[in-house]
Amino acid sequence: MDPISTFSGGRNADGVSSQVGLIWQQAKSPLFVPILKLLVTVCLGMSLMLFVERLYMGIVIVLVKIFGRKPEKSYNWEPFKDDLEIGNSNYPMVLIQIPMYNEKEVYQLSIGAACGLSWPSDRIIVQVLDDSTDPITKNLVEMECQRWRSKGINIKYEIRNNRNGYKAGALKEGMKHNYVKDCHFVAIFDADFQPEPDFLWRTIPFLVHNPQIALVQARWKFGTAGVWRISAINEAGGWKDRTTVEDMDLAVRASLKGWKFVYVGDLKVKNELPSSFKAYRYQQHRWSCGPANLFRKMIKEIIRNNKVTVWKKVHVIYSFFFVRKIVAHIVTFIFYCVVLPTTVLVPEVQVPKWAAVYIPTTITLLNAVGTPRSLHLVVFWILFENVMSLHRTKATFIGLFEAGRVNEWVVTEKLGISNNKLLPSTKSFNKPNTTILHKIHLLELMVGAYLFFCGCYDFAFGINHYFIYLFFQSLAFFIAAFGYVGTFVPNSY
Repeated sequence: MDPISTFSGGRNADGVSSQVGLIWQQAKSPLFVPILKLLVTVCLGMSLMLFVERLYMGIVIVLVKIFGRKPEKSYNWEPFKDDLEIGNSNYPMVLIQIPMYNEKEVYQLSIGAACGLSWPSDRIIVQVLDDSTDPITKNLVEMECQRWRSKGINIKYEIRNNRNGYKAGALKEGMKHNYVKDCHFVAIFDADFQPEPDFLWRTIPFLVHNPQIALVQARWKFGTAGVWRISAINEAGGWKDRTTVEDMDLAVRASLKGWKFVYVGDLKVKNELPSSFKAYRYQQHRWSCGPANLFRKMIKEIIRNNKVTVWKKVHVIYSFFFVRKIVAHIVTFIFYCVVLPTTVLVPEVQVPKWAAVYIPTTITLLNAVGTPRSLHLVVFWILFENVMSLHRTKATFIGLFEAGRVNEWVVTEKLGISNNKLLPSTKSFNKPNTTILHKIHLLELMVGAYLFFCGCYDFAFGINHYFIYLFFQSLAFFIAAFGYVGTFVPNSY
């Protein structure tokens, strides 16, 4: 008797269990086995692509850490010096843009940090692009701008009558003001960004002394931030709102025009991580859906481009977009959370040990090369990343096929966290809804239940010991399903 029939009820199973076992037996060989074999083959191919890409990146990271020269050594970089004859005109005019939307918790942090940047006061303009729909928040932001203006800061408070284009639309409108024509460079900080006072002193010299550089990119505490050459933005076609990753869109178009970018890894900009699992899911949806949709919209443009080499086209299409932004998400969920567990139920289909064990282990270690300080968290990271791959895969397909939520833009909620402390806030945190139905995430619950079932089946009848992984991974999905990921901030803090 087939084990699945036994697992459904054994020899004393009732009529329903017997019928299920019979249907399974009749459908398995002609239908499920060929489909599963095809999926395994496709997933093995994607795993190899991802492995080669991660291996390449791992080697590059190691070589850069060992032999890499600092950007200041690779490019022309000289600090600005005061000139008594020409005064501050020796310094380029810099625009600071801060797009925000109902950012009641962090507007003071971002505006204060921007106004605190060290640069000649007559050579810098701080532009606050407020798309807030909450009148109280708009009033607070405007008053904050007035407060800094009274201190002698050249700060502009700009609003629109609509939110067309969301962040990209706000940035595009901000560039249309007459006073921007006098600016050479623009630094863009989200509402939770807090650059150090010397940020411009360390980045602007790259742009001034290297005319081929379009962007100097610094490092967030979790991410990236940078300063653009305004002429490069204009040549690339300006900000576009066709996807939810307007910065990636602009960067790809600029690179296709032949512009170069510089990454200054030791220059960090503080910012805030998503405060809740819900906020993180929305953010990851945007960051997964946007690149996939951008790939769909730009692939022809990249192929037809005649300003870059064929090798660069291959790199952008295959490596940057296809492997990193599409394959990486899909293979993580489809292979490790669907196909591999299903092979437990269909022993006729085998996954090679190198694909089930060696490749994912190697990829994990290669990923850890970039962040060695987090090596002790690698197991938890794997389990959590597999949970998030469910949403990233869904978002990737939405972006590729331009489904309903393709241009959904949900602003990541901020709590005003600085230096690991909550700053005083006007926000009122409601008591959390603790009802079971409110907390449960059905997708995570269903995947977790399936993995747990496959784990139990493998424990009883399997020979590959996949149940060890399946039980841990199902537990991770259950933790996410019942809302035990993220933080809750009470009224009194």
